[in-house]
This record gives sequence, C-alpha cells and structure tokens, in this order.
Amino acid sequence: MASQTILGIDIGGSGIKGAPVDLQRGELAADRLRIPTPEGATPEAVADVVAELVEHFSDEVGSDSPVGITVPAVVHHGVVRSAANIDRAWIGFDADTMFTERLGRPVHLVNDADAAGVAEVHYGAGRDQQGVVLLTTLGTGIGSALFLGGELLPNTELGHLEIDGHDAESRAASSAREREDLSWEEWAERLQRYYSVVEALLWPDLIIVGGGVSKKAKKFLPLLSLRAPIVPAELRNEAGIIGAAWHAQHIG
Repeated sequence: MASQTILGIDIGGSGIKGAPVDLQRGELAADRLRIPTPEGATPEAVADVVAELVEHFSDEVGSDSPVGITVPAVVHHGVVRSAANIDRAWIGFDADTMFTERLGRPVHLVNDADAAGVAEVHYGAGRDQQGVVLLTTLGTGIGSALFLGGELLPNTELGHLEIDGHDAESRAASSAREREDLSWEEWAERLQRYYSVVEALLWPDLIIVGGGVSKKAKKFLPLLSLRAPIVPAELRNEAGIIGAAWHAQHIG
C-alpha cells in the first residue's frame, strides 16, 4: 500500500504546530514546526500562521492535498461553537470555509481532544480495541473523545460535567493540581471521583489518559481504582497533528 502523506496542524493556546503525517505508519513524515500562537488568537491571525505552516511544508504535500486542523473548541459541521484559549470571535465562525478559501485546498477542522483520540485509537494505545474507548486529555482543562468500535462520537466535552457542584475540570484538570499545589495523592483522589462518575455513565472498556502530564502517568494512574483499564496515551505531543491528518483524509 502506498504511503499517504497529509498535513496536520494543531492549534493550541501557546503554539501552533504542524507536520506532514504518514497515514500508513501513523507517524510524522518530517520534523514538526511550531510557531507561537499570535496574541489574541483571532481567526484571521491564526489563519496567517496556518498559511505559513502550509507554505513551509509545500514540498512534502501536494498542492491540492487536504489539511487537517485541530482547534480547542467544539466544531460542528465546520463551524466553531466554543472557544478555549482562543479569541471569542471564533464562536459561530465558519472556520472550515475560511481556511479552505485562504489556503486554496480542502481543509477540515476537528476538536483537539477528538483529534488526539482518533490518533490513539488508530495508531496508539486504543488500536484494535473494538469496545467503548474513552480518551481524556488532562491539561489546562479536561478534553474528551469517545469511541465505539473505532467510530468517534464528536464533541463530547466530558470535562464540563458537573460533579459535586463543580465543573469537573476546575478541580481535576492538571492545571488544578499545579494551581493548588496538590500532591499526586491528593490529585489522584479528585481524578478517582471524576473517572468514577464518567465510568458509571458510559461503562468504557478502556480509558486512555493524554495531555502533557501523561508523561508522569506512573505517579498517579496506579493510585486509581476503576473497573476499566486506564493507560497513558502513546503518541504524546504528536497525537493532535496525527489525528488532524487522519480526520482530513477519512472524514473530510
């Protein structure tokens, strides 16, 4: 089978990262490039950076090749419906159309946690799992991606469940551990409460934990007691880029 190389771009609050992705192997086909997210992160300012990334990798991907782009937001049929760490001008904005016109090629947006989940299900910790798979990213907030038999149910936003009178991510995200200077044991108690509620609602067969803190999974995952196996993500910081590219090729 011939290699398929698609450009994936991951828009974050502090940086915008991109790289061509070999979709046969599920790995980057060239070193990624990271450009700081512009101040304010308006759609127009972010589009300038995305265009720069596309130009940088023009030799690696074809001129009419699609581009997958993640955003830290709910994406419904190409329209952004929320905004986390980006300007509120994104809300209600038809980003698919804007990027497609700006770049002169097909563009497909996906929620950042959904992109990471797609990558893990097809190439990482969730591959070959046919049941219910839940990926959560623990960072500034809690992102989520839910799958049944490898099929994504998009925009689940399970980090915003109300648990014990609080928005779940306000107490259980990695940022809460840092902000409140919690020990790993103290934070694990909050994670236990969060995952217990989610598990009672969805009965997943596997839970995957992503986000930067997953690199330290041995410090907190063994402290959790759940029905489902809970494992760290395998693709780390490349998951968003890989998942964005997969989405552009298979969903767009």
